[in-house]
Amino acid sequence: RRNRVTDIKLLPNGEWRVFTEQGNIDCEHVVNSAGSYCDVVGAWTGHNVPIANMLHHYVITEPLKELIDLKPELPVVRDPYSHAYLREETNGVLVGPYETATAHVCWEGKPPRWDYESELEAPELDRLMPWLEKATERLPLFGQTGIKSIVSGAITHTPDGTYLSGPAPGPKNYWMHCGASIGICQGGGAGKYLAQWMVHGQSEINMREFDPRRFGNWATKDYTAEVSVADYHHMYYCYKPAEQHEVGRGLRKSALYDKLKAEGAQFAQIFGWERPRWYDRSGKGEAYSFRRSNWWDAVKAEALAVRESVGLMDLSTFSKYDVKGKDAHAFLDRICANKIPAKDGGIILGHLLNANGFIESEITVTRLGPEHFYVLSAAVAQLHDLDQLNWRKRDGEAVTITDITDAYGVLVLAGPRARDLLSQCTDTDLTNASFRWLTGKEATVAGVPGVRLLRVNYVGELGWELHVPMAQMPTVYDALMAAGKPFGIRLFGTYAMNSLRMEKSYRGWGSELTTEIDMIEASMERFLRLDKEDFIGKAPTLSNKQRGPRMKLVYMEVDNTDSDCVGNEPVYAGDKVVGVTTSGGFGHKTGKSLAFAYVPPEMAAVG
Repeated sequence: RRNRVTDIKLLPNGEWRVFTEQGNIDCEHVVNSAGSYCDVVGAWTGHNVPIANMLHHYVITEPLKELIDLKPELPVVRDPYSHAYLREETNGVLVGPYETATAHVCWEGKPPRWDYESELEAPELDRLMPWLEKATERLPLFGQTGIKSIVSGAITHTPDGTYLSGPAPGPKNYWMHCGASIGICQGGGAGKYLAQWMVHGQSEINMREFDPRRFGNWATKDYTAEVSVADYHHMYYCYKPAEQHEVGRGLRKSALYDKLKAEGAQFAQIFGWERPRWYDRSGKGEAYSFRRSNWWDAVKAEALAVRESVGLMDLSTFSKYDVKGKDAHAFLDRICANKIPAKDGGIILGHLLNANGFIESEITVTRLGPEHFYVLSAAVAQLHDLDQLNWRKRDGEAVTITDITDAYGVLVLAGPRARDLLSQCTDTDLTNASFRWLTGKEATVAGVPGVRLLRVNYVGELGWELHVPMAQMPTVYDALMAAGKPFGIRLFGTYAMNSLRMEKSYRGWGSELTTEIDMIEASMERFLRLDKEDFIGKAPTLSNKQRGPRMKLVYMEVDNTDSDCVGNEPVYAGDKVVGVTTSGGFGHKTGKSLAFAYVPPEMAAVG
C-alpha cells in the first residue's frame, strides 16, 4: 500500500519486472488494474488501453422518515426515463444521472496527477437539473427533502461501455482488468472470471465481449474520448439490432469504400473497419428496428442473386496471416484439430482448441507452398488469433508469423454463374478438374498478378474468394462488375451473407463456437482428426467425447411473421426454458426463419 509503481518491463525469460519506489518485483503475471491510470501504466509496455475518465455525478438526499420506517431496503432501479440509477443510501435517496448531452472527460483528457487521491471534482449541477427533475417524477420521495451531498468525480469508461478483462495483446501473462464504469454490478464476478482465466486458461463463461483485444491501435486517444462520451450519453438508450454509434467512424476502409458508398452501401463498424451490411438504392439509410425493416426487400434481392446468378461482396475485413518456415506445416498440424493439407493448394477449415478441449479460434488454412501457409480468421479476432498463433509456437520452431491483414483486400464472388464471369477476367483454368473445391492458387486477374484465388466461401455456392493486393482492389472490382453485367451481378453485404450461411447451416465463431463449447457439442466432429498423433486439446476432447455432451447445438426453423432470431433468445419446451439461441436469420431461398440454439442433448433429436 502506498508503494507507487514507476515502470514495468518484460524480461528475457518471459517474466515481468515491476519497478516500485520500494524495490523491484519479478513475477510471472501482471494485472493492470490501475483505474484512472490504466492507460498510463499500459503505455509503459507499449499497450494501448482505450479508456476515458468521465466526469460523473450522483446526489444523496437527507434521511427520509418513510425510508427510516421501511424495513426492507429499496432495490436499485435503472430508469431510462430519467436516464439515471436510483437507490436507497443511508435512509435517503441516491440519484446518479447519465446526461444525454454536455458530458465530458476529466482533466481535459489528461491522466490524473500522481498524488491524486480520488478526491472530488467541482460539481456541474446545471447539466444535471433536467434529469433530477425527471427523477422526482419517477420517485416523488426524492423531491421531498434536501440534498445532503453531491459526489462528482472520475469514472473510467471504454468506447463500448464494457470493461477490459483478459489478456493484453502481445507477450503472454500481461492482463487487463480495468475500464469498469459500473463496478457495483460487475465487481465480484469480474474478479472471479479473470482468476479462472489466469489459473485454468479459460473461464466458465464466454469472456469474449470483455477481451481487451477487441480494440486495436485504431482506438486512438481522440477516438476513445469521442466515442466514450457518446456511449456515456447513451447509457440508458436501448439500441436496436445492428444500430451503432455514429461517431468515431471511418477508421479503417478497404480500397473500395468510396465506390461501394456510391452504390448505397450501409456500413457497419467491425474492429475499426467499415463493412457493408446491405445496399440501399433509395438513399434513405437503414431504419433500425427489432422487426424486419426497410432493408428486407433489398437483402432478399441480394441473397437470391447469389443463389440464382452471381453476387460480389467486399470482405476485406478478414484477418490475414502468412505462416512460413520449414516447420510451418508441423506447427500448424500440432495446433489445429483438423489435418493440415499435405499438397500445395489444399484448404482446410481448422479450429484451435485450448488445453481443456474447448474452441478458442476458427481459421481457414491454405497451403501456398511447402513452407508457406495463408491463414484467415474473423475480423474481430485479428489480435486474438495473432496471439493464439504466436503463443502456441515452441522455442526452436522455424516458423515466422506475419499479420498481413492490411496488405490484402478480399472480394467474394459467388453464385451459379461465378465461373462464367471469372473466366472472362483470368486465364487460369477454373474447371472442376483443374480447380477443385477447397483448393487455392495464385493467379493474375484483370491484369493484376499475385491474386490469391481460393475456391471456398461462407454462402454455400460455387465461387471464389479473391485476395487482392489492397491497392489493386479497384482494378479487379471494376473488371468483375463490367464482366458481370450480362449475368445480372449484384453487390451483397453481411445481411445477405448471414441469410445464405444460415440456409447452409454454417456455424459462426463467437456465436455457435466459443470457449464454453467443445467440438462435439457444436456438432463439428467432421473437422476433428482424432486419428492424428496429437494436437493441442486432443486428450481433453477424447475425454469430453467419452463423457458425452453437456448440451448440443440444434438447427431450427422458427415459426414467426415479422422478426427473426439474432441470438440470446430463450428456447422453451412448454413453459420451461431449456436453451438459448446463438444466431439466426431468414433464408430467402428456403422461405424459412432459421436459428441455431444450444439445448440439452435429450432434446436435440429432429422434430
